[in-house]
Amino acid sequence: MTAIEGLTALAQPTRLQTFRHLLNAYPDRIAAGEIARACKVPHNTMSAHLAVLTRAGLIGVEREGRMMHYGADLDGFRALMRFLMHDCCKGRAEICAPLIAEFTCSVPVRKKAKAHV
Repeated sequence: MTAIEGLTALAQPTRLQTFRHLLNAYPDRIAAGEIARACKVPHNTMSAHLAVLTRAGLIGVEREGRMMHYGADLDGFRALMRFLMHDCCKGRAEICAPLIAEFTCSVPVRKKAKAHV
């Protein structure tokens, strides 16, 4: 994947919506038809969008019989983010540090289930 391919793929509204949908479902994979319904796009149009995202390295696909199941490719997504941080910021702390702080995800702590004795 090149950064241009990744950014171009995400620059189209339906593809961005699709990618967000797949990221929200991660690590699960979703059937192509279900993605098309969720995005309110005809199946053949969605196939073209999924192909662009796949070629860009942002999603992956697994075939199960006649069904195609798609999922976010976190390695590809991370590579795109890494490129932007390294290439655009050139490692300058005054630029990168505040961005990294903003991007840091806070993962909610799961409450332990109480044991019923």
